[in-house]
Amino acid sequence: MRKFAEVFIVKMKNSYHWFTPFFMGLVITGVVWFLTDPGTYIYYPRGSFADRLYILLTIVAATYFMYVIYLIAIRYFTNKKNRIKIGIEYAIIISFAIFWNTFSYLFITYFINSDKFSTIQWIRSSGLSIAFYFIFYMVLRNSRVTEEYNRQTLQLEKIRSNQFETELKYLRAQYHPHFLFNALNTIYFRIDEKNTDAKNTVELLSELLRYQLYSMEEKVDISKEISFIKTYIQFQQLRMTKRLVMNTYFDAALDKQKIYPLIYQPFLENAFKYVGGEYQINLEIKLLNEQIIFYLENSLPEQSSRTENSKSGIGIENAGRRLALLYPNRHQLNIKQGAKSYVVELILKNNV
Repeated sequence: MRKFAEVFIVKMKNSYHWFTPFFMGLVITGVVWFLTDPGTYIYYPRGSFADRLYILLTIVAATYFMYVIYLIAIRYFTNKKNRIKIGIEYAIIISFAIFWNTFSYLFITYFINSDKFSTIQWIRSSGLSIAFYFIFYMVLRNSRVTEEYNRQTLQLEKIRSNQFETELKYLRAQYHPHFLFNALNTIYFRIDEKNTDAKNTVELLSELLRYQLYSMEEKVDISKEISFIKTYIQFQQLRMTKRLVMNTYFDAALDKQKIYPLIYQPFLENAFKYVGGEYQINLEIKLLNEQIIFYLENSLPEQSSRTENSKSGIGIENAGRRLALLYPNRHQLNIKQGAKSYVVELILKNNV
């Protein structure tokens, strides 16, 4: 029952605007009749009741038409792209009101009253009708502008609220990394000094996390990204068997070129996850013709190369989407999967 009442109220609010032209038509008709037939309208009305009714319906219908035109005009003129000087807008509206009022007057004169055209009566009716039509337009326009202002105000408040929530979440997120680093620091100092492998592992993990947490928004020097890659490789090698053959080449010309961080990390993670067969990973990052070229190849297990590597599709797909957002039309990603190897080649253009 409550839901039905809410729906009914909303529909009534929406339909309320469509009753306005009807009452406006009644007002225009009554005022015009009273002022154009002084002393005769009340006591000696001209024409039959049916004629008066037809005139009333004609003016109401004309007012409804004007209402629709006004809504279209207000939506057009209040649009930022179509805004013109307010005087020109009003001149257009008054001109159309004169045209439409003249058309309505001629229709009533020749098809309902069967009278001759009277310039005086036309001037009287036009002056009154146009004044009412213009006031009607002003009321509708101000209502539209007010609604738009309120909508923008609410939207601005919502944006401010979202910014506040984002800032609050950011501050909360800052707490968790500090807690994590403090916990790693505690673990590091509780490890026996002789256990150098464990200490080295904690150190590498701290460096990786610090870079990932604090270098996500802005571009960084590619030298920092290469340093992260080297640390990541060291960390991965700690858990890999000694059979892994890791070949790397980093161009000495790569230093201050700017790059978004962690662009290459998903591909490296994929390589270490699915390496098999000859157990070999070849990595090369070089600068060629003002383009940064990233080449990564990892061997695959002979029997499960096609099934296992397909599972990494989500991570690679997300990396492709990130590249499309950060480097639109400025990157080229080529991925080839063969029977024994998986190759990724990423070219970043115009980054020097």
